[in-house]
Amino acid sequence: MDIRHAVHPEHAKTFDTKALRKNFLVEQLFENDRVRLTYSHYDRLIVGGVCPVSPLQLDIDPEIIGCETLLERRELGIINIGGNGSVFVDGEAFELDSSDGLYIGMGAADIEFTSRERGNPAKFYIACAPAHTNHPTRKIALMTAEPVELGTPEQCNERTICKYIHPGGVQSCQLVMGMTILKQGSVWNTMPVHTHPRRIEAYLYFNMSREDLVFHFMGEPSETRHLVVRNEQVVLSPSWSIHSGTGTAAYTFIWSMAGENQTFTDMNGVAMNDIR
Repeated sequence: MDIRHAVHPEHAKTFDTKALRKNFLVEQLFENDRVRLTYSHYDRLIVGGVCPVSPLQLDIDPEIIGCETLLERRELGIINIGGNGSVFVDGEAFELDSSDGLYIGMGAADIEFTSRERGNPAKFYIACAPAHTNHPTRKIALMTAEPVELGTPEQCNERTICKYIHPGGVQSCQLVMGMTILKQGSVWNTMPVHTHPRRIEAYLYFNMSREDLVFHFMGEPSETRHLVVRNEQVVLSPSWSIHSGTGTAAYTFIWSMAGENQTFTDMNGVAMNDIR
């Protein structure tokens, strides 16, 4: 497991490109028959990727989290962005086609990932946060995720926000998770920008060709920086940072949050004139 420590915003101002990428970008997420996890000290959020050509168990070193199993004191959100597959939770099977999600409540002990076709393996993106109570494990199909339509063609930001795990839908302790799908011809997300003073947010960018990329803007509103992000890479966005992006073509991203509350609208907006 990769460990990422928290960075003070005054420190982040001094970073060059290499340091920014080292601290805030997860470049390799999916690898056949391997579980890749990154532990962030921002709100103790864990993000990762599981690509099972053969069945894979979600095992973890107890020394890292201080528990015998990952979900002894945690909860887990999953969205499949690859081929069709299944997740077995303490022996119960949940079939997840592409774009399907799954919430697994605190206390689940045995988690296994499989793919329906070895030549087209599933790609399970996971986000895992500390929890203090148990909520039922539930599957979330894309068609049942609450949609919110935002943006206009004139501003190149027409997009659909699909809420998977949130207070008005599938319940969790503190994890919030969903997917934003940009329409063809739209490349901007989250502009005007905002910050989340009480939460971390992680962005997984995907549905991009090998030639395309996203410029993800981060930093304090008066000290913005950018990361060049390619397909199936994750940005860790601390509470003091803006999080916005523009791509060379339309793309999709999964957002996951953890922290003080689950209120989707709990954010501090930034006026366009204040961005530097």
